[in-house]
Amino acid sequence: MNTQRILAHFQESAELKLKSATLLAQPISQAIELMFNALSNGNKVLACGNGGSAGDAQHFAAELVGRFERERFPLPGIALTTDTSIITAVGNDYSFNEIFSKQVQAFGQAGDILLAISTSGNSANVVAAVEAALEREMRVVAMTGKDGGKLGQMLTDADVHINVPHSRTARIQEVHLVAIHSICDGLDVALFGEEDAN
Repeated sequence: MNTQRILAHFQESAELKLKSATLLAQPISQAIELMFNALSNGNKVLACGNGGSAGDAQHFAAELVGRFERERFPLPGIALTTDTSIITAVGNDYSFNEIFSKQVQAFGQAGDILLAISTSGNSANVVAAVEAALEREMRVVAMTGKDGGKLGQMLTDADVHINVPHSRTARIQEVHLVAIHSICDGLDVALFGEEDAN
């Protein structure tokens, strides 16, 4: 394969990350504050997405329950993408569009956070999960790309929108991962201060 094509991937990704750093630093900071306040009050973070975004939701939950870069007590994070019995039962008996919203209705409480990840902002099951979260007086951190789609239009002033300014799914997901790691680091700093990570 032409190495120039490979180099172009790295170049485009690096340029988008630098552009996004300026645009997204403030909403990422707001997401950290929102999640820290919720976790400090005994609430939890639920996370959902499809495909690569499902992987990101699981990655984030794993960093909360396990650790990011510092040894600490587990934080309550649940990926709504992992219970195949729930997903297949709800998908079969109701609709694939309800696989996350049913879980938000079951597990979500006022004060909890929903991390809703959709590169298009239009994933029907993620949109339904956000609707369910807002009905339950949860706050939402939405990670999207492109123009933010339906998710961007649904959010209230109390929610946070991390919108990557790009149309290519792979590039959006790469920035989402940096945003997730930034949130995890921010939570560690909020818990323990600015000391170097172990």
